[in-house]
Amino acid sequence: MKTEKQIKGRRGEDIAAEYLQSNGYTILERNRQIGHLEVDIIASTDEFLIIAEVKTRKSNTFGEPEDFVTLQKQRNLIRAAASYITKFGITKEVRFDIVSVILKEGQDNEIRHIPDAFKPRW
Repeated sequence: MKTEKQIKGRRGEDIAAEYLQSNGYTILERNRQIGHLEVDIIASTDEFLIIAEVKTRKSNTFGEPEDFVTLQKQRNLIRAAASYITKFGITKEVRFDIVSVILKEGQDNEIRHIPDAFKPRW
């Protein structure tokens, strides 16, 4: 049985994936396990392989959702991306995005897409 947090997270990921697709991104994978790490969304454009972290909240009372992508989470995403690139021989430039989702009951959800949210130090 899923917890409320897991259900909310999955809903946010669904919203983020739909948003990215409607803006021309191709979703390659969702919830990709790479070793003990997980990437929420792996997408692509003509130019980039996008590693996207989705943060979902019910409000921004305690800060914007994207503020909770910690330095450790960034490092983990960079490590996961490096493994993915090696495994599949990816030659595109890699970009790390954050999709912030605030769920609003009875209203449109608030979605903020932050392309190139952080840079790896390969």
